[in-house]
Amino acid sequence: MERVYSRAAMFAVALMLATALLGLWIGDLHGQTDRSVLRWGTVHRLSGVFAALMVVLVNSMGVTYFIGTGRWCREVVETYGLSAALTDRSKVIKRAAFPGSVIGMLAVVGIVALGGAADPATGRPGTQLWVTPHLVGAMALAALIAWCFQSQLPRIRRQQALIEEVLVEVREIRRARGLDVEG
Repeated sequence: MERVYSRAAMFAVALMLATALLGLWIGDLHGQTDRSVLRWGTVHRLSGVFAALMVVLVNSMGVTYFIGTGRWCREVVETYGLSAALTDRSKVIKRAAFPGSVIGMLAVVGIVALGGAADPATGRPGTQLWVTPHLVGAMALAALIAWCFQSQLPRIRRQQALIEEVLVEVREIRRARGLDVEG
């Protein structure tokens, strides 16, 4: 899971970076009449949507991983009569991981909201006042999202180590009972 998560997170960060660079390259679209520049504005919006979806996907992968492995750990501990401390450790890791995922998802919502507020294509008055807040907010929140992704990796490693520990104990029990160990 660590490899899949880290690659997906790097891809999401790369998409956010590419979207930011595109926005910086285009500049302020207010008062812009050149159709090619306006088309690039549409590309910027669409790449922002894609990047936001990737951020939510990566955070959802983390949440799903911890929910699934936490449940697996509980069921295996109960089935084989292992120490409840294993389940407790899994819960602690899971609870530590959730805030980072939620913060990452809320941060991307913030970027999108600021972008929508700054978008002259909405036709709303005053959107030009939101250009700088969108720029500064997007950079700060993208850095926060990248930090949230990075903060999940040690937790994924700890959960994986816990799973390996549970599997070692299960193999020993199955071996002692004369059951198939690798099946």
